[in-house]
Amino acid sequence: MSTTFNALLERLEKSFNSQKMFVSNVSHELRTPMAALTAELDLALLKERSSEQYQMAIGNALQDSRRIVNLIDGLLNLAKADYQSEQITMEEVRLDELLLDARELVLKAHPDYHIELVFEQEAEEDNVLTIIGNSYLLTTAFVNLIENNCKYSSNRTSSVLIAYWEQWAIIRLSDNGVGMSDADKENLLNCLSGRKQEYSSGNGIGMVLTQKIIHLHKGELTVSSHKDEGTTFVVKLPHI
Repeated sequence: MSTTFNALLERLEKSFNSQKMFVSNVSHELRTPMAALTAELDLALLKERSSEQYQMAIGNALQDSRRIVNLIDGLLNLAKADYQSEQITMEEVRLDELLLDARELVLKAHPDYHIELVFEQEAEEDNVLTIIGNSYLLTTAFVNLIENNCKYSSNRTSSVLIAYWEQWAIIRLSDNGVGMSDADKENLLNCLSGRKQEYSSGNGIGMVLTQKIIHLHKGELTVSSHKDEGTTFVVKLPHI
């Protein structure tokens, strides 16, 4: 009974810590876009303006609102990824199908992006590309990685290479963009850190969420990058 009670307390503590971190992330990340939205509206009300100026102010406010919605979606997904593995539905899923779904989602949101899917070798059996996982969370992770490639490359392209080796299914997602310094790589997967804002807007939550999802599936996520030479993310997941 004592062992069971201690285990219960440990689970409760972990749950409270996750909620505390989530609330902290929400308050920290919402402050900046909300301040920008408020400032835009305050500025519009300072004096009488032309119809064109009001339209511009409304457009800027709408853009800030959309950023807030995207941020909230990211934070909610981050909270979902903090669940215990037994609380998440897992089933057999094919990685090639998930990548095709992720590609479609990205292209719907960003028609100017380019995504190349390449099989390094022909799969002799379906099991080398099949894993036990949650299709929603994995698709979210792949969308984040693909968008990261496209955002930071001048040709807006992500090259996705699918392979397998021993017990691993391996996905390499590469771009030939701005790359990262060693310091950027160290901070990339830390909570609320991200790639340099001068190149693209973002809140950094996507990469934290992606890492959580990959670890939840007993996988590995690594990054190789050099300044002005591009970045490659490598995802390794155990196939069935």
